[in-house]
Amino acid sequence: MARSEVPEVPEVPENRLPEVGVLVDHHCHSVVAAELTDDALAGLLTESDRPPAPGCSPFDSALGLAVRRWCPPVLGLPAHAPAAEYLARRRELGAAEATRRLLAAARLDTCLVDTGLTAAAGRELLPLTELAGATGAVVREVVRLESVAETVASGAEDWPRAVGEALAAAATGAVAVKSVLAYRYGLAVPAERPARPAVVAAAGARLRDGRARLADPVLLHHLLWTAVDVCAELGLPLQLHTGFGDPDLTLHRADPSLLADFVRAAEPSGVPLVLLHGYPYHRQAAWLAQAFPTVYTDLGLTASYTGPRVAAVLGEMLELVPFGKLLFSTDAYGLPELFSVGAAQFRYGLGMLLSDWQAGGACSAPDARRLARLIAADNARRLYALR
Repeated sequence: MARSEVPEVPEVPENRLPEVGVLVDHHCHSVVAAELTDDALAGLLTESDRPPAPGCSPFDSALGLAVRRWCPPVLGLPAHAPAAEYLARRRELGAAEATRRLLAAARLDTCLVDTGLTAAAGRELLPLTELAGATGAVVREVVRLESVAETVASGAEDWPRAVGEALAAAATGAVAVKSVLAYRYGLAVPAERPARPAVVAAAGARLRDGRARLADPVLLHHLLWTAVDVCAELGLPLQLHTGFGDPDLTLHRADPSLLADFVRAAEPSGVPLVLLHGYPYHRQAAWLAQAFPTVYTDLGLTASYTGPRVAAVLGEMLELVPFGKLLFSTDAYGLPELFSVGAAQFRYGLGMLLSDWQAGGACSAPDARRLARLIAADNARRLYALR
């Protein structure tokens, strides 16, 4: 084709991004509405559970920049207000009012809340009813697999049956089950279910040692297969943490591609497997979602933590992931700021990405609008059978 024959690319007006409307946050936690010290608040802006290095602050990060970009206007300050001014304004308003404003600013339609965490920075998280009132969203529960199993008090011989019954009871009425296997052992799950004698022996060893935390790989793998059975029976998706997290996690063991054998083995059950977060293995998560019909994925807290790079990282996921299998979530925990930032970052990042795609002729405006609706809400509504 001669140079003069190259079709013109339609322009997208500057300062106008495709609208990303209703959001269904398919994975998040509750928040602290009590007063926090400046250090405690800043400590919730990092996945680390250690104090910052001398001379460093969690506000001096891509996430810190995102908080200072999106949150000060919600509290009546200009965007990019210094952290000290923001914290002072937050104290002036009081934690309850700041929480109300920040949660409302996220403009969320529905929140699917992992109830496995009950406190942050030493303070209790809001109950689900209060979180619903503060967000103005419909709130549904996601049951954490390992937390349920750790409440089971039974003998070793009875443990496999008891844990299955406990999970079925806890998940009845919930919208999903979630596993933190990545933290406890890693995602290299064998394709074969553990044999019952091995499970009973491991349960006995755990009882003798008196360990509350479930970390034995045999028990964890049995528990994951129990979750597959319960989810198949109840028609629920199974969420799995993948990618980065706090120092309790060994990062390379959280690579979602390690789940490939398990995904193949669980595929006949039809249970949807939802890979959360993924970063820096988000491209691996996207590949799994493309390769296996039962696999879905999200960007999660990565959208907040990557700050100004959010559109680029989202684009890397959309290189491979089918548009009907990527979901929005904030993974907000502890701070109401993380709801507001997570929603704003996602809207901005997806809007920027789709604007670029339209400007380059990769998609039409109707394509962009449909893609935005899918990722923002419709995929989650379909996957979790939400009304």
